[in-house]
Amino acid sequence: MADLAPLLISALILGLLGGGHCLGMCGGLMGALTLAIPPEQRGRRLQLLLAYNLGRILSYASAGLLFGLAGWAVASSPAAMLLRIVAGLLLISMGLYLGGWWSGLTRIEALGRGLWRHIQPVASRLLPVCSLPRALLLGALWGWLPCGLVYSTLLWAASQGDALDSGLLMLAFGLGTWPVLLATGMAAERLTALLRRRGVRMAGGLLVILFGLWTLPGPHQAWLMGH
Repeated sequence: MADLAPLLISALILGLLGGGHCLGMCGGLMGALTLAIPPEQRGRRLQLLLAYNLGRILSYASAGLLFGLAGWAVASSPAAMLLRIVAGLLLISMGLYLGGWWSGLTRIEALGRGLWRHIQPVASRLLPVCSLPRALLLGALWGWLPCGLVYSTLLWAASQGDALDSGLLMLAFGLGTWPVLLATGMAAERLTALLRRRGVRMAGGLLVILFGLWTLPGPHQAWLMGH
């Protein structure tokens, strides 16, 4: 667990840095979810939003477990090296996207649109949200929304070669995305404005790029760890 702690912190930071992107992907739903809450349920707004986000984060952790099993299955084969290379390249792409230098990462989202076409009608039927189980299920379904940020983090988590570790890393990533999507009012505006500042985006992008370079197999890992 001590060896996993730095990776968990990294996953949490990845989620926080990607919060601006998550707001663009899920922010509309958060607004719709709030508006769709029946008048008699408005007093439970926070509980319903918490349940929705919990469902979304648990879906990330479940995906981490599933992909982690695949990573574990190839951990001792040449395919493990390929998985780490792809994960590292996707992290570099994520860093370029967060820094505002290249948006090619969004093209990866097309990979999940076929699945999402089947999930979206089911998710839409859960609106309006009138109970905690309904909000939890809606979040669990919405967690499969095509997202290049989630996909790249998912492959990186799977490249660790352990299903449990992969699930925990995706759980930490989901928790990192929570503040922006859960916060309301001025707190959300200030946090979102901070994450969208050019300097913050560039610094976050460079950090993720370095992390992607460290993920790529090679002798440069020891040098990066030393610095």
